[in-house]
Parts: sequence; structure tokens; C-alpha cells
Amino acid sequence: MVKTTPFYPRTGPLNQTMLWEHWAGYLVAQKYQYSDTFEYYAIRNSVGLFDTSPLFKYRVKGPDATKFLSGVLARDIRICPSGHAQYTIWCNDKGWILEDGVALHITEDEYWLTAAEPNLGYFSHLIGYDKVTITDISEEYGILALQGSHALDVLGQLSEAVRKLKYFDLIRTKIAEKSVIVSRTGYTGDLGYEVWVGEEDAVTIWDAIMEAGDGYNITPFGQKVLHMARIDAGLALIDIEYRTARHAWTDEQRSSPIELGFGWMFRKLKKDDRAFIGRQAIEKEIAEKSSRWKLVGLEVDWQSYEKMYNDLGMIAPKDHTPIEEAMSVYNDDRVWIGHTTSFMFSTILKKHIAMAKVEPAMAALGTEVLVELIINNRPRAVRAKVVKMPFFNPARKTEHI
Repeated sequence: MVKTTPFYPRTGPLNQTMLWEHWAGYLVAQKYQYSDTFEYYAIRNSVGLFDTSPLFKYRVKGPDATKFLSGVLARDIRICPSGHAQYTIWCNDKGWILEDGVALHITEDEYWLTAAEPNLGYFSHLIGYDKVTITDISEEYGILALQGSHALDVLGQLSEAVRKLKYFDLIRTKIAEKSVIVSRTGYTGDLGYEVWVGEEDAVTIWDAIMEAGDGYNITPFGQKVLHMARIDAGLALIDIEYRTARHAWTDEQRSSPIELGFGWMFRKLKKDDRAFIGRQAIEKEIAEKSSRWKLVGLEVDWQSYEKMYNDLGMIAPKDHTPIEEAMSVYNDDRVWIGHTTSFMFSTILKKHIAMAKVEPAMAALGTEVLVELIINNRPRAVRAKVVKMPFFNPARKTEHI
């Protein structure tokens, strides 16, 4: 049976399009309004509201909570003190990524962890002799992501405490007399906050935020706009940029943290004494520089793109709908060197951009490549170059406000 989130009493009537998607067994809006660009610019120019409740949520609690997570998560959780959150990943023993998520360090011996897929059985199997309990709290809490340039202006009306939050900080506070946890996190590449609330208080919190945001044109946004925003931000997505090692049939379908650009998580690995799952394989890959791919950003040459269509008597489309599937990437000799994972016309940058996995030798900034598009049922090559990600990276996302 399809489930609804704690915010559905409000999101349901607001969905003008009645377009819904399934996410982890829940109904989520594909888009609320007929113009998804309207929802998109709510994030970039004012404030948007996204229901991210379908994420799986786990409470890891006990005297050995930090010790346990130190052995499971690839990024060192010990450097994340109470009152902070940390983006992290976990791998199998061969160093292939299983999943990514955000760990919230609630108290000294308690963490909350988000995941895109069910992990309770996997985590529980790893407990061993550690004094720790793992509880699935997925249905106990809803999460609202308040994202955009005026997110703090809205949330600050409801809780002065959130004004102190730095990037990836979190705090337990009250909104509309209801207990919530607020973290300065998000998946849009913009200034943003995520509000965790008990499912019984979800509608109250939704109403309070919407009322506070009325003067800022607060706008709920759906899955489509979330994907547009995350591509702008160069954020990897499970089943798009990588396939979990659990479901992949071959190593070619699997990805390592280094290949996905997460090497920054291991800069202090030599001083890190943890025996976390996948460490030996990751260390070997770093030492031998044996990565097969590198996730890079591509910027399409607009003259090449326009000419390709004009030569066929067509008008070049500027479609902001993400194409989250593989399109081949070649070098100038038309030798295959990789593939795109996500491709779209960025409505804020006014250019076509892509995330792509290419051979490391072709990953240097400025390297020119060819991206294969299918036009009139025939393959055509458009010129592009490797650029730095994130494509869109406003200072407000991380600066102390």
C-alpha cells in the first residue's frame, strides 16, 4: 500500500498538477505547479519548501555509538562533535559505495542517520559486541527542507536559536511550541535548513513555516525541481551518479568514493587509526592511483550546440528537464572515454551542464570532449569542456549570516 508523509494533509491539496511519484513507498509531488521554473526560482530568489520525509531514518544510541559508526562509516565521525551534522558514506569491504547520507550528532551517545534505502538489517548485523542500539525512526519523524536565499528570514521568525547555526550545525529548539531539531543542511546547493519534527506535530510546523514565509513568497517544490537544483550544485544521487554496490551485478556498475569525488573525506587517512569497512581497498586505490573514472562537471559549448541543431533546420531546445541517464562522451579522436550521468539546461546559469564519469586522464579542468546527443534518431556530437563543480555555488550557502 502506498503511504503518505505526515505533511500530506497540506501537500495533497496544494498539488495543482496531481502529478505524484513513489519514493520509498511514499507519495511525493513531482511538481506542485504547472511551471516548475516558478518553483525553481523560489529556491534561488526567495524560499522553497520540500517534504523529504520518505528518507529512511535511524537512531544509533549507546555508550559505543561513536565507536560503532567509526567502523561502519567511511568518513571519520569522531571529528563531528555533538550539535553538528556530517555528510558521509558507507562502503562494502571491497571499497565500493553502498550509500550516502547525513549523520546528525544529537547528544554524546546518540546519532541520527538518514539513508535512501533500508539499512536497519545491515547495520544491526554489524553491531557485534558494541553497546549500541539501532532503531528505525522513519515513521516517527517528518522532515521539511526549507531552502533558498530567504530561508533564515523565514525560520528566524519562528526560532531565534537557528540564527546561530553555521553550515552543518544543528540545534534542538521549538517552533510553534513544538519540539524540533533544525540542521543547516540541504540538497539544493543553496542556503538551507532541515526541520525534523514528530509526525504528530508535522501539520502544525508546516502551517507555522508557511505563515512565516507568506511575505517571502514561500513556495513548496517537488521532485523535479529538487533534481534541477542538485545538478546545479553538482551533488551525486544514488541510482543516477552511482549504483549501490548491493544491487550492482558487476564491478563496472559499482563506484568507489574516490571515483565519485569523495577523496576529500580521506585527506587525513594516514593519521586515522579506524579499521572502517572498505579501508584497505580505498587505501590501495589512493596509493596506486587506480581509479577507473572521475566524476566531473561538463559545460556544453553553446555555439556548437546551436549549430548542431541549426544545420538540421531546427531550433536548439533549452530544456531544463534533467536527463538523468547515460550519454556517451568521446575525445577528439571519437574514442569513448566515459558517459554523462545527468544533463540539463541550467535555468539560472543559462547554459547546458552535465555531470559525467570520464577516464582520469580526461578529467583535468579545461579538457575538451564530445558529448553524444540523439537528434532525429541519429547520434550527434556536441563540444563540451571539463569545468569545476559545483556549477552554482552561492556564498550564502556556507557563510555565517
